[in-house]
Amino acid sequence: MISILFGTFFVLLFLGLPIAVAIGLTAVVILVTQDVSMLVLPQRMFAGADSFPLVAVPFFILAGDLLAQGKISEKLVQFADSILGFLKGGLWVVAVLASMFFAAISGSGAATTAAVGTPLIPELRKKLYDVPSSAALIAAGGCIGVVIPPSVPMILYCVIADQSVAKLFLNGFVPGVLMGLALIAVGLYIAYKKNYAKGSPFSLKNVGKTFADAIWGLLTPIIILGGIFSGYFTPSEAAVIAVDWALIVAVFVYRDMGWKDIFRIFARSAITMSVIMFIIAVSSALSWIFANWQIPKLIAESILALSDNKLVLLLLVNCVIFVTGFFMETASALILLTPVFLPLITQLGVDLIHFGLMIVLGLAIGMVTPPVAINLYVASTVSGVSIEKISRSVIPFLTALLLVYAAVVYLPLFFKIIL
Repeated sequence: MISILFGTFFVLLFLGLPIAVAIGLTAVVILVTQDVSMLVLPQRMFAGADSFPLVAVPFFILAGDLLAQGKISEKLVQFADSILGFLKGGLWVVAVLASMFFAAISGSGAATTAAVGTPLIPELRKKLYDVPSSAALIAAGGCIGVVIPPSVPMILYCVIADQSVAKLFLNGFVPGVLMGLALIAVGLYIAYKKNYAKGSPFSLKNVGKTFADAIWGLLTPIIILGGIFSGYFTPSEAAVIAVDWALIVAVFVYRDMGWKDIFRIFARSAITMSVIMFIIAVSSALSWIFANWQIPKLIAESILALSDNKLVLLLLVNCVIFVTGFFMETASALILLTPVFLPLITQLGVDLIHFGLMIVLGLAIGMVTPPVAINLYVASTVSGVSIEKISRSVIPFLTALLLVYAAVVYLPLFFKIIL
């Protein structure tokens, strides 16, 4: 039965079917071959989608789209430039810093890449920066978008693993900041090696002006995360407030968005969310099959039989997570892998919040690893540079992210103040 399950799934993926359809048809094949009533499929699909914490997902996606399309991203980039743009290669530092700012707003890697790349790429080209490397850095910075909270993948993980969203959000700051610092270090090394020009001179007056312009964007994570951690509202309520705030800023403060723009963004966000919810629904049916036939337990026993060294087993698990990120979109991979690995992680005695960091960060790095590398595609669209050129240029930045990933996996004591 396990052979039929995985064989069917990978054959359907190889044939080019969308991931949601492949998952759903795999569940159908298993139910038919195991002589189980097909009524299980719609029952499990509705049960999987019927979760109050999932309300946060569509609203955070919508908030991210609203903020990415408006002037907030442009103002954040200008503020970051006023602080660190004076350095040699300062625009690269600005790109990473802006990615970190926007990560605390959007919860999406692709949205972060687009929001930072759109205003910065023309400026980088004007200042004679290497455009493929610049696009690669912005794509790598987009990975921070799903690590620094709010984060859509973190919400999905907490729903599946029955963990606290607020606690995982709180844990996302340290690895997210480490990712940013690692990218800045690599960017500055390359910039000094290639002798890139310095940016605008540092001026307290300019910092004050850009800060005043960007204050509405900077207040967004304070309102969202401050409300969650202080207990004033739940993550689901925070997502709705994020949408309200984004609309107020776009329509009444910056006045850069008309009703036609808002309708277009709502429609696009609805399409994005419908795909994610369908994946969640069909994955719930497949998870029921996993649980009913104790497949995660069998996988855990098989992996545990390979070694009795916890560090080696963690390496095997994270290799699977990392490689899966090559071929699957982040939300799909997370929904599939989490129920499979939870029994093994529990037996290894790994804190489930710590595992949430591992799986989210590992799959986030998959956003810049071809062939399925959504951030690279977004960066390519924004910059006009081919995927092949960006893929070659992303290697040093990918290496930096992998070092942070290794630290998160093997140095949990570093995060003990939060865990």
